[in-house]
Amino acid sequence: MLHHFGIEIFVGGNLGKPLSDAAFLCLHANSIEDMIQVAVVEVSSYQLEIPTKYFSPSVAVILNLTPDHLERHKTLKNYAETKCRLFSHLKHNKLAILPVGNQYMEEAYSKYTDKCNLAWIEGNPGIKTNFGSKVATFSFPTTGIVTHLQLGDLKAIGAHNHSNAAVAAFSVLGLDVGIDCDFIKSTVGILSILPHRMQVVCIDAHGITWVDDSKATNVESTLTGLKGLKEHNAVVLLGGVAKALNDRESNGFEQLIDDLKHHKGVITFGSSGAMIQKTLCDGGLEVPCVRAMNLKQAVDIAKNMATYGCASFDDFRNFEHRGEVFQELALLS
Repeated sequence: MLHHFGIEIFVGGNLGKPLSDAAFLCLHANSIEDMIQVAVVEVSSYQLEIPTKYFSPSVAVILNLTPDHLERHKTLKNYAETKCRLFSHLKHNKLAILPVGNQYMEEAYSKYTDKCNLAWIEGNPGIKTNFGSKVATFSFPTTGIVTHLQLGDLKAIGAHNHSNAAVAAFSVLGLDVGIDCDFIKSTVGILSILPHRMQVVCIDAHGITWVDDSKATNVESTLTGLKGLKEHNAVVLLGGVAKALNDRESNGFEQLIDDLKHHKGVITFGSSGAMIQKTLCDGGLEVPCVRAMNLKQAVDIAKNMATYGCASFDDFRNFEHRGEVFQELALLS
């Protein structure tokens, strides 16, 4: 959105280029016009463990809190407290955006309430998205102004992508860089999602739409992707190495059963493929659930199951590598 309006931006942090690159760019800028105007930075919870008194964003967003990285943080309470360090150096007039209704997050944030203005994702003040009409309503904590953003032109699958676009728009407005909601409306139709995040790879010769959600590396993000496919009759690929879930007897995959029952079938693969298959079948999954030995075999089975539609780390360097292999196989199918 910022790039569309000609604002000089840096994108990086935990995602792509390190933030130190932005510092070097500013140090070597020949004029004020060459300076970065806005840095859009993803910060990981691991990075937030490092004390710093200089990292002070103008807008700070936590999109969610799910049972991830518990092999490091041990409990959701610790994880929430680490994430909320993002707000520790915000000044009073800066904007903090949090998901509504999460007890751990609200408790962790409470120690920073005097430092910033708070807006809620799906709360007031903040962002509320009507996923039926695809309209986001914004209410701003500083002014009380209410405005609306039409999201119907967004070229992405899934309600969570509409929510992400709405949060991005609200964040841009919160930067106070001379962009208003009417201007942002013109960007919605040209936005593109990042690779491996509910990315439509292709529609093949058989009319099958192949969707790559390889970034869904835990049960909760997989569930979010599944909810975005509610109107589709999909073949779902699940596999890899299941992540540790602290203080749980189950592996968490039973949470997917209700949403999987609307689909054509499930194919499991990878190191945890057998365990995922057993969990789903023991939990009462009624659609076909087949185990494949690897991703190539899973894609072949999916193609056959679809007519005549992915989180693992064992066979791949990372989720990007897995997504790239999936896309190659989909395009060859």
